[in-house]
Parts: sequence; structure tokens; C-alpha cells
Amino acid sequence: MTHFSDTDIDELEHIYKINLINSCSGFKSANLIGTRSTDGIDNVAVFSSVTHLGSSPALLGFFLRPTTVLRNTYSNLKETGAYTINPIHHGILEEAHHTSAKYDASISEFDVTNLKAEYKNNFEAPFVAGCPLQLAMEFVEEYPIKANNTILVVGKIKALFVKDDLIESDGFINLSKGNIASINGLDGYAIPELKARFGYQRPKS
Repeated sequence: MTHFSDTDIDELEHIYKINLINSCSGFKSANLIGTRSTDGIDNVAVFSSVTHLGSSPALLGFFLRPTTVLRNTYSNLKETGAYTINPIHHGILEEAHHTSAKYDASISEFDVTNLKAEYKNNFEAPFVAGCPLQLAMEFVEEYPIKANNTILVVGKIKALFVKDDLIESDGFINLSKGNIASINGLDGYAIPELKARFGYQRPKS
């Protein structure tokens, strides 16, 4: 096996290093986060750091890179308190990935891609039309990560929209049926296939 010490990693060429470290943590969720500015400009951007934090209350978190440069998603959700999470599916991979490009706040990514904004139930932020799973989120709090100046944003699920055939009888959302993508590293997309589910485990007697 190839061995990298922490010193080796520090000395790697920049692009090689970020590809290596971003992919070594395994497959991650692939989501589009939608926001709307107070000026009425829609924003949508790809994130691979959304994670479950708890079910009661229903909380999700995601990480933001340092805000030393303009982060439209962060600015918008802090101003309005509203954002959406839309898992990326097979049909929009290329368009979704393009939202990682750094556009000026005056330009909506919906206008430079084939992605379509969708508003529903009077929620303030845009959903991504056609996504089989859509979450309306309310900003709750944030935590600065001092080690690298990133931010953990915590939000509460205000509403959940799920395509009917994805929900199993026990409430499990079968993402495979929706061709939901995952991300390997920064730019590798895969469509996982559900192989098995196992019941709640107890110690062997």
C-alpha cells in the first residue's frame, strides 16, 4: 500500500492533496442547497457535507468553507433564515456540479444552468424542481471550527417533500429508487444501489 505521513501530506502538490484528502473519507451525500437573497436573487450550490444531527428535533448540519471570500449561500441563509436541501439525482449531475463555480451574488445559478427553481407552500427559499426529495430548512445556529476556520451550520427541517415510491412502509426513504447520487472526493459522482437493510442490533447472548 502507498503510505503518506502527515509530513508527506503537507508537502504534496495542492490539487493532488485536496483530491487525496477529500476522497479518503469515503462517499458523501450530494446535495444542492437553495437560498434567496434579500434582493430577490436565487442561489443554488452543491455541497457534499450535509449530515444528520438528530431526529427530535429533526436537525441537519453542513459545513462551509472559510468565509474570508464571498459565500452567497451563507450570506443568504443568515439574512433570511431559510434554505432548502435537494439531493442530487442522476438526471442533473453535470448541471448540479456546475453550481460549484463562483458566480457573483447578482447572478443566479438557475439562470446559467438547466436547473429550475421551484417555490412551494409559501417557503422563502427555492427548491430544485424535479428532485425526488426536497427539504425546507430553518437556520438554528452555527459553530466555528477553529482548526481551519470552517463553519458548521445547523438547521431544522421545517418541511419534507418525498416522492411517494421512495418511502417504505416503516418510513425508510429508499434513495436508490430515486437514483440519488453520492460524491467521492470533490468531483466524482456515483449512484449507489441499496444491497441490504439490517434490523436493530443487540449484543449476542
